[in-house]
Amino acid sequence: MVVINRTCRLLKVVAIFGGFFISVQSYAAVLPEDRSDALYHYYEGGGVDIQGPSILVRKSIKDTVSISANYYVDNVSSASIDVVTTASAYTERRVEKSVGIDYLRDKTTMSLNYTKSDENDFAARSAHLGISQDFFGDLTTLSLGYSQGWDEVGKREDINFKEDADRRNFRLGVSQVITKDSLINISWETVTDQGYLNNPYRSVRYIDGSGYSYQSERYPQTRTSDAFAIRGMYYLPYRASIKLELKRFGDTWGIEADTTEVGYVHPYGDHWLFDFKLRHYQQTQADFYSDLFSQVDAQNFLARDKELSSFSSQTIGFGAAYSQELDGWEYFDKFTVNFSLDRIYFDYDNFRDLRVEGVEVGNEPLYAYDANVIRIYFSVFY
Repeated sequence: MVVINRTCRLLKVVAIFGGFFISVQSYAAVLPEDRSDALYHYYEGGGVDIQGPSILVRKSIKDTVSISANYYVDNVSSASIDVVTTASAYTERRVEKSVGIDYLRDKTTMSLNYTKSDENDFAARSAHLGISQDFFGDLTTLSLGYSQGWDEVGKREDINFKEDADRRNFRLGVSQVITKDSLINISWETVTDQGYLNNPYRSVRYIDGSGYSYQSERYPQTRTSDAFAIRGMYYLPYRASIKLELKRFGDTWGIEADTTEVGYVHPYGDHWLFDFKLRHYQQTQADFYSDLFSQVDAQNFLARDKELSSFSSQTIGFGAAYSQELDGWEYFDKFTVNFSLDRIYFDYDNFRDLRVEGVEVGNEPLYAYDANVIRIYFSVFY
């Protein structure tokens, strides 16, 4: 069919730049390609540096089963504003391991994945189940997903501190080929959290006779959030494409957020693809957040985590991918080299920079910072 062939060409763009829709296979019941990836990621911003490698290996068995394994490392060095105003800078290492299996039967794809993540004061375990079904000549795909997470929160220098949190995630998505040139995806996701949901190192500040003092944060032990997203991609006559994403988020803590992202993918010759994107994010504060409380124990729940404040961010992104067929190679079909750079600007509406001295309490300048995110990875297909 003309629609399917044209759509498959568009999906190559989606596949290289990854994850724009629920999954590439959502548009046709096929297993992911056999491949191995070597990734290096780097984040720098707000006094935090995170970097490390990741290795992914995927292999199919008899065209019905695909198995995968991933090893991912974060090396963190933090002297963020939260750390330097209430504690000392620190370094830590997080190691994540995951295994997965995909099973294809006719027009149905089932996926199962297990992830284990460990660092010196936090351990996370999660299991993920996904099912997708094609309808109407493979032009419509319905996707369902469920995840269960089990976290154990510790505290450095306090071996007796152990708290648990359970997380559940439910996902529903519908993908539709509209015309030979356009695709659309509508998705809904809800997450329920229960247990110890705050950071044991964070503190709030409150007014006292000498200016202000600190006490530990206190969060509710339950949280439910919902996210609704619409994503679309349109294929242009000269093999390029444009994409748009609109997302709405809300939770029981009072946070509401909107995300808008536009992107453009442009091919160059037979081997290059270039990707450009602009993203805007805006959120309101949690009901129990304050930069400065009026007194100690001012309310039942207390937070001063800047990620629960009212803030916005703008992202400018660029990516490039080079692919090459390996004609004449016995074991390998092709390889790709991918690079992406995101520049992110954060502006906080009611979180103040306490590092500035000689300013009246509560009138410190508002905090803002920039961050860079770099990803480089090499893939070989076989």
